[in-house]
Amino acid sequence: MNDFTGAAQWVPHDGGMRKVTATLPDCRGCDLYEYADQVVPGEGRVRARMMLIGEQPGDVEDKEGHVFVGPAGRLLDKALVEAGIERSEVFLTNAVKHFRFERQGKRRIHKTPSAGQIVACRPWLDRELEIVKPGLVVILGAVAARALLGPGFKVTEHRGRSVELPDGRAALATVHPSAVVRSQEYRRDFARFVDDLRAARELLP
Repeated sequence: MNDFTGAAQWVPHDGGMRKVTATLPDCRGCDLYEYADQVVPGEGRVRARMMLIGEQPGDVEDKEGHVFVGPAGRLLDKALVEAGIERSEVFLTNAVKHFRFERQGKRRIHKTPSAGQIVACRPWLDRELEIVKPGLVVILGAVAARALLGPGFKVTEHRGRSVELPDGRAALATVHPSAVVRSQEYRRDFARFVDDLRAARELLP
């Protein structure tokens, strides 16, 4: 168990994305702020038709303060180009806004956010969805799927197909780009990831 208070008391209920970005560093909804270098807000077109939601910032994102700028972000950029999607036309964010890691010598190794941390950070994601109002949400990986659809949803069983979020919003789930970066079958898995993004583009209202 944990004693996380959750982010709700820090999330602004008025104003737009600039206010969200300005307020995020004050959040103490879980313990991750104590260890990460900085919070990493969502970025992109505020009224985007498509919103892509990943897991959490990685080591590079935590150091630079920007979303999807590490190896997974570079792969995502390449895949978006091949799928015919402009990064400047989408909104990119994560289900958890701080980097969770464990140290191995001088390295910081990614560690999956806990269920409590995912729940604690959910109010920030809800506020981003309220502001952006995307026509389609692309769920990148299991942590984002858990945040939006609960622990029973399996990305491997539903990837590339239209699903509906509890609020009625259209969504499509696929793997996180970091899984493709690490893949032993890179060409095959990259091609499949691009196919999923093309399917998402076709679902746009």
